[in-house]
Amino acid sequence: MPEAPANRRLDVPRLGRRWLDVDPDSFARISERVARFLGTGRYLAIQTVLVIVWIALNLVLVGVYQWDPYPFILLNLAFSTQAAYAAPLILLAQNRQDDRDRVSLDEDRSRAERTKADTEYLARELAALRIAVGEVATRDYLRGELDRITERLDELAAVRAPADGRRRRT
Repeated sequence: MPEAPANRRLDVPRLGRRWLDVDPDSFARISERVARFLGTGRYLAIQTVLVIVWIALNLVLVGVYQWDPYPFILLNLAFSTQAAYAAPLILLAQNRQDDRDRVSLDEDRSRAERTKADTEYLARELAALRIAVGEVATRDYLRGELDRITERLDELAAVRAPADGRRRRT
């Protein structure tokens, strides 16, 4: 049994045998590059130069070799053909960008959910630590208790010293 090419998605059904089997992803990448080029200043400058040369040659070569006389019907046909191909290419590029944005949005949403869950977990842990620290004896509390015990021992020693008849050394 023949294996599917590595770049063909298995979850997309094939629409039967075609005489021209074009990978939709590679065609979309190429059309996206073309659409990006159509939106650059470089393309506009090249097209402007070509139109000026086209018109100039057709006006200068009036009697000699004029392939597109004054109403420039051939030039208009070229622009129409270009527009007929450019519009779908731009839409295809825009659809691919929408798909990328959708994937990026899904990733951002899942990252935000993970961050929120982590933050909630840390908040619960911090609250548990605060409760635990509230129950733990602090340094000042221990010092106070030690001072109280020391004072009590001094009192007991003072009470005991006269009863023994000895004086306590300090």
